[in-house]
Amino acid sequence: MKCVSIDLDGTLLDDHHQISEANRNVIQKLKEHHIDVILNTGRQYADVIKVDGVKELELPIFCLNGSMMYDETGNLLYETQISLELYQTLLKALQSLEVGVLVYTNQGGFPGTLPMLREKAWDEIQALFDQQDYEAILQLKDVKIYKLIAVVDETQLDKIDKVKEALKKHDTISFSSSFPNNCEITSSEAQKGKAIRRYENLRNLSFDEVYSFGDGGNDVTQFEVSTRSFAMENAPEEIKKRASDITKSNNESGVAYAIEEILKLV
Repeated sequence: MKCVSIDLDGTLLDDHHQISEANRNVIQKLKEHHIDVILNTGRQYADVIKVDGVKELELPIFCLNGSMMYDETGNLLYETQISLELYQTLLKALQSLEVGVLVYTNQGGFPGTLPMLREKAWDEIQALFDQQDYEAILQLKDVKIYKLIAVVDETQLDKIDKVKEALKKHDTISFSSSFPNNCEITSSEAQKGKAIRRYENLRNLSFDEVYSFGDGGNDVTQFEVSTRSFAMENAPEEIKKRASDITKSNNESGVAYAIEEILKLV
């Protein structure tokens, strides 16, 4: 059995956050050939299904780097979270490094989610972080914390290196960057690669071949469990080096190109 695991931003979506007709068509063809197709993203579920055309594809969706896994009908298959005690420890460390922090919970994102920051000036983004009461999140009824994202202005990328260095001492978390100016932090059980293997077990499947597509640091773990892995042409050089192959950019329907012209799966 074959599986195709596809990242969303910078991979399946073009720079206008749209799914091209070529990419839509190739996904439908894969399904017709009984090849499992998974959306494997750092986004939260609510932000994924807002993307035009996603619902119509009727695919399993792995969110928050594998922290939450949904089947093709939207039923939750699996979730893992960061403990409230660890949240407090991580928050203190991140705030000491003077970085912005996004908190993804079962009650929404605080002060928002990554897609909400697009098109905003850094002053506006910083104001959101400054106004957020992060301790108040702990007082929310039955709150679950799935992911933290450290975010900096693109002129301060050195701070992300400091964040990663500080996080190395915590062996119960995973962290990676979906963009150069952020660091996404989840439970160590939440990785895109682990999510693919977990899905096999949950659905009693066995993937003989896995093909993955991505453009960011959070895609490396799915590259590692793949028969062949494809970095997009728009990916940073260090990500391209971690993939077995490179395909066209997200603006050139690179997913469809690789599936049809390189892998010849359909």
